[in-house]
Amino acid sequence: MYQINEQHFVKRVGWLRAAVLGANDGLLSTTSIVIGVAAADPSRHSIILAALAGTIAGAMSMAAGEYVSVSSQADTEQADLEREKKELEEMPEFELQELAKIYERRGVSKETAFQVAKELSDHNALEAHAKDELGINEITVAKPFQAAVASFFSFLAGAALPMILAVFAPEENMVFYQYGFSIIFLMILGAIAAKTGGSNIAKAVMRICFWGTVAMAVTAVVGHLFGVNVN
Repeated sequence: MYQINEQHFVKRVGWLRAAVLGANDGLLSTTSIVIGVAAADPSRHSIILAALAGTIAGAMSMAAGEYVSVSSQADTEQADLEREKKELEEMPEFELQELAKIYERRGVSKETAFQVAKELSDHNALEAHAKDELGINEITVAKPFQAAVASFFSFLAGAALPMILAVFAPEENMVFYQYGFSIIFLMILGAIAAKTGGSNIAKAVMRICFWGTVAMAVTAVVGHLFGVNVN
């Protein structure tokens, strides 16, 4: 007998989305801030201060934003489960028919659909309705703390590159160093994220490079105009 070991990437969606978003945002937003400041005032002190402020503020903001956002999702899921639990207590027959209709719409015969709904309801009615009616399961359920932690540390990891460049790269060419290295690392991040999630690598890399270039170009222009206006 063959043992099949299937790998489902959807199991990673909870932490992967937050980690990828955090790393990309940490790299891109911090680099954009540094480029904008360097275009306005290419002094080492100003550049490092901007990078440090962007890193700290960004990491805390990402963590807090993820926690609040995913907590709202978790609260909505819990409210739906409580509502479904109450409906199962008050009108179990109606809920049983509703579950059977879901299986019928998937292509199961009426008799088989009812039998499946009956057996699943006898085993765990709330679980059956959560998965098949509400789309809530143990894989994709919202996990606020996990998302917040993943966002925080991945943001710091992403922001490390522009921070290092702010310290060591030549001041007169800071904009070019920041852009060049950031694009390379954005490509690497995009490829890793696509590989981990099982999606198209080339598409992910092209997308992240395009929008990364747009973001850094806009901040460079704004910083240059601001610097010109100040002087």
